[in-house]
This record gives sequence, structure tokens and C-alpha cells, in this order.
Amino acid sequence: MILLNKTAGVFPKSSKRKIYEFLRSFTFHPRKLFLHKVVLGIETSCDDTAAAVVDDNGHVLGEAIHSQTEVHLKTGGIIPPVAQQLHRENIQRIVQEALCASQVPPSELSAIATTIKPGLALSLGVGLSFSLQLADQLKKPFIPIHHMEAHALTIRLTNNVEFPFLVLLISGGHCLLALVQGVSDFLLLGKSLDIAPGDMLDKVARRLSLIKHPECSTMSGGKAIEHLAKQGNKLCFDLKPPMDRAKNCDFSFTGLQNIVDKIIMQKEKEEGIEMGQILSSAADIAAAVQHTTACHIAKRTHRAILFCQRKGLLSQTNAVLVASGGVASNLYIRKALEMVTNVTQCTLLCPPPRLCTDNGIMIAWNGIERLRAGLGILHNTEGVRYEPKCPLGVDISKEVGKAAIKVPQLKMQI
Repeated sequence: MILLNKTAGVFPKSSKRKIYEFLRSFTFHPRKLFLHKVVLGIETSCDDTAAAVVDDNGHVLGEAIHSQTEVHLKTGGIIPPVAQQLHRENIQRIVQEALCASQVPPSELSAIATTIKPGLALSLGVGLSFSLQLADQLKKPFIPIHHMEAHALTIRLTNNVEFPFLVLLISGGHCLLALVQGVSDFLLLGKSLDIAPGDMLDKVARRLSLIKHPECSTMSGGKAIEHLAKQGNKLCFDLKPPMDRAKNCDFSFTGLQNIVDKIIMQKEKEEGIEMGQILSSAADIAAAVQHTTACHIAKRTHRAILFCQRKGLLSQTNAVLVASGGVASNLYIRKALEMVTNVTQCTLLCPPPRLCTDNGIMIAWNGIERLRAGLGILHNTEGVRYEPKCPLGVDISKEVGKAAIKVPQLKMQI
């Protein structure tokens, strides 16, 4: 964990003056006194600078986001110092746009909520530094947010979901299964032992040079794989789901990535092309890796549902599985999860795609949830830390493994 100097990383010594002038720049039309709790949420955990204002009725009053995707596509991946600089350049504008769109004067905010864990250290530092200065100037409570908790609770903004429910969080940086028992009450059932699925798909896309493919040049790696897979034959390559014999809910994607790398290398030799050129079999490889990823995720999720049902942690019928995070936007993976929920008598719920990726709305909503529950509301921010690595909840994954639940074979005919 890193102790953060409140003024480090965003503005020079004149930072307080800049924040003061930033607040003075707001002009609002006369309006009724805002009676609801209203939270400003700020997100800078990775490569998107985002902010939103949300009230306790679940209304999104204003939002803004600056995506760094185009920049990082050109460099072949996220470079932390570059991400940090882009956050520095855009955070003030993004927060101002969200506040102006909401027409809520900063003085009427109930609190400021900001992602402080987990994520890229340099990126987290920018958001936290700016937020602490803003909270100090406005004399408002500060609510530190766990990024994965925010993803998990987003569904309660869009749907009437009661606790407990099961959540699957799959993205470029995270992969986990957890039982959500309350706003900050999580039981961790399983997590990735190496890399996240989104990271793996991005690396396969880079290895296939899909940025040079005319249909995929503006897409992120995962989106490119999903798009190209529609044209491919998933059965062209015999890829086995990882950890197929392990009777737990953990995930692994590094081995799958290595096998796909070897297939690509072999195909390049067969087709007589150099690395960086597009393989004629690229669509088939994309289809195979997406299908194998979906099967792996579906089987671990199936076991998690069965474990929770047998332990009485979830209802035998009408239980809810929430899938969120960037990779949860993949429609092929969603269909695999639907097959699992159908046979386990569960309901699959996913936030809208725009709320599956990183955004300020989920941070502001998590702030509302914490305000309601009276959890983690800081009036003194001295010594607030950001944490690049941070677990979620109580880890009971060993207990899940000891249960050794056998998962019935499902035919993944998607």
C-alpha cells in the first residue's frame, strides 16, 4: 500500500488555487433546492477518466468520460505513465462536464466518491489527489471506493436486486466469482490465478495483429476477437478449457494464451507469412479461443452456483447471477452463462454494456449505497491510501475446493 500526498501527481503547489478557480467557474440556472442525496463519482483506476453525478433514487443526473483506448491501441497496450498523464490532462474537464450536465451546484453534493483500489497506481493517484482537494475545498465527506465492489453493485442501480446474489466480474484486469451478501459484505469463491480473461483476449488479438485487419482496426482486442469469431469455425482447433479437472471456482488463462501463441506460430510457418501479417485462419483462431474462454468461465460459474445452493447461501430457485465487467459485454460469453443459469434455475442479469466497462456512474452509485448503509464515509481524509492490489471480501475459495462439487456436462451449442 502507498501513502499518498494529497497534492502529489495532479497539480503543482498552486493546486488549491486551481481547485478554487475550478469551482468558481460553475454557473447554474436558478433551481429548486436539491432534496435527495447526491454523489459525485470519480473513476481513474486504469485508462478511462470518468465522472458522474447520481442521486439516491438512481437517477444519473450527469456524466462524462474520456477514453484513452485510441492512444493505447497505437502503443500495443497501456503504458502507466502515459495513462497517468492523460488522466492529469482530462480529469478537471471531465468532472466539470459531469457537474455542469447534472445542474447540481458543487455545494449541494452530499459526498465525493472515488476509486482508490485496485488498479494502476499512477492512475489511481491522479483521481484520489484531485478528489481529496475537491472534498477539502467543498468541505464534503469523502467515500473511498473498491473498484470491484462498484462493478458488483451496479446492477442494483438498473434492476431491483436484493441481497444475496452471485456476481461474476470479468474484465481486462479482473476475474472473480463472489457472493454479495451486503454493500461491503462479499464471500470470494474463486479468482484468476494468473491473468484476467480480457487481458488474455487482448494479447491474442495483438499476436494476431488484428489492429491491421480492416474490420477491426478501431476495436479493442476483446471486441476484435468477438467480431472476427462470428466468421470463424470454433471447432477448427482442439483447445481444452483450462483447469478442467480442478474442482474449484478459480480461473486460469495464461496456459490458454500460450497454446494459442503456439498455434499462431505454427500457422504462420504453414502459410509462409511473417509475424505481423494477417493469417487466413485468424477468424477460426478467434472463434476457438472465445469458445474455450466461454466454456471455462461457464463451468466455474456453474460450480459456484451449485456450491452456494447446496450451502444454503442462495435459493434453490430464483437465485440471481450478475455478470459485469468489460468481458461481460461479450454476447457469446453471455449466451454460455445463460445456458448455466437455465439449468440451475437462476436468473442472469447484466448491466447495460456502457455500465459494464469502467465508468463514473458505478462509482457514484457505490457512494450512494455506502451513504445509505453508513459505511466508509470519511470526514477526515488524513492518511487515505490508494491500493493497486486489493482483495475483495472474505476468501472462502479453499472451502469451495474442498467441497469438490462435480459439474454436470453441458453441451455448449452457442
